[in-house]
Amino acid sequence: MDKLTLETRGVSMEFPGVQALTNVDFSVSTGEIRAVVGANGAGKSTLMKILAGATPGYTGEVLLNGEVIDVRSTMAAKRHGIQIVFQEVDTALVPTLSVAENVMLNHMVMDFKSPVVNWKKIRREAQEVLARLHIDVNVRRLVQNLPLAQKQMVLIAKAIAAKCNFLILDEPTAPLSDTETAELFRLIKHLHETENIAIVFISHRINEVVQICDKYTVMRNGEIVDTTAVTPQTTTKEIVEKMLGRAFEELFTKEKVAIGEKIFEVANLCGADGKVNDVSFHVRKGEIVGIAGLVGAGKSELCKTIFGAYPKTGGTVRFNGNKLKISNPTQAVKNRIAFVPEERRKEGVLVNESVSLNLSAACLADFCTLSFINKGKVDANAKSYVEDLGIITPSIRQQVRNLSGGNQQKVAVGKWLAADCDVYIFDEPTKGVDVGAKHDIFSLINNITKQGNSVIYASCENAELLSIADRIYVLFDGKVMAELVASETNEDEIMYYAVGSTAAYAGARQSQ
Repeated sequence: MDKLTLETRGVSMEFPGVQALTNVDFSVSTGEIRAVVGANGAGKSTLMKILAGATPGYTGEVLLNGEVIDVRSTMAAKRHGIQIVFQEVDTALVPTLSVAENVMLNHMVMDFKSPVVNWKKIRREAQEVLARLHIDVNVRRLVQNLPLAQKQMVLIAKAIAAKCNFLILDEPTAPLSDTETAELFRLIKHLHETENIAIVFISHRINEVVQICDKYTVMRNGEIVDTTAVTPQTTTKEIVEKMLGRAFEELFTKEKVAIGEKIFEVANLCGADGKVNDVSFHVRKGEIVGIAGLVGAGKSELCKTIFGAYPKTGGTVRFNGNKLKISNPTQAVKNRIAFVPEERRKEGVLVNESVSLNLSAACLADFCTLSFINKGKVDANAKSYVEDLGIITPSIRQQVRNLSGGNQQKVAVGKWLAADCDVYIFDEPTKGVDVGAKHDIFSLINNITKQGNSVIYASCENAELLSIADRIYVLFDGKVMAELVASETNEDEIMYYAVGSTAAYAGARQSQ
């Protein structure tokens, strides 16, 4: 099979106030699985979007087998065999169309000459592509009815159906369970062995890079600093230190905080269309309580039900012994409860507004004089939190959409700090952020408890929970399976209950 090479020469990209890429030379060839890693804001997603035609305003050249090509539109990139699968798969699929229609959509739009569609042929060809990839999905099923992992498979099949030579996967495992991730890796290995394509793999989960990739390219501050083969001797610590440009301590050490009396209690809570089922737990003053569970266990639904975003059908929520009436988020905020959601761009920040406005959004009334926003107060508040939280932005006027993921998350947290709440709920707060930003977020959460506030921390990353939480409740199918003391448990025990085991854990405890 012919070997194809895709490369950039001297590619630069500038956004308002941000130099995203500077003279980047990058190349990848068919037949390899290449990781591109870097801290948030390193430029890896910008580079991949340029190759996929999603960011046309670059300078420099993109070449295919030594010849300059135009990839200033996604259509042009697809014609050169370059496609990208974004983390937010729903944005790239048409939910009301069938699997077959989505798989063959590029062909239907770009190649059809006749206004008459041969639906039988479309379904047959879609089935053939899925069979090549060993993907078992009914081609007549509407995409909106598929689980997330299968939607991702459909997107990959769509790329293969369009004769893709270079497939870019942007944070593909971030929303997936361990089982779904294993299935994705099976598909990646199958593509590598049978389709002669290049797979570019962007991930903040460095252990996956070591597991699945042939080489890794490290980006830092908009430049490529290293490209190295993955060997049995490659370690995650080695890659992380190249990403950050400094030595890195892998584990976060939680500062000891005085834990007081029980102040927040959830009793027999039900809701979210049955995804929260008779859940009871409590949080003490100054305590971080972890909510563990696999993808789909009900963690996000529990958080949103407490916050009033989902209606509850039973149970109570109490603060300092007083029953709270929370039927919507506004009432939750009035009761001094903050919520940082998993989907920060959709629900956590106002992406088209400035850093300044976002950092005041949760308590805007406090920055108003009569009916007018006092811009001086808003800006002073923003400058204070930008400095305290280490938010990297060229200006407080910068739109949040132009910040890196880690800095967006800091903004999402910072707006609640200004509101001075008593209970903070975090749902997958480190999703899609690099290891350096994770430490910053952990320190921020730790500081919240040092002020005497309480934290509920939901995550499917068990190592994080063991590092940051005082106690951990494990969910399965919307129910609490176990309450564990973080310092006395381990990842094996958490996983034991997370898969639905009801018997007492009998495994040997390992030191943390």
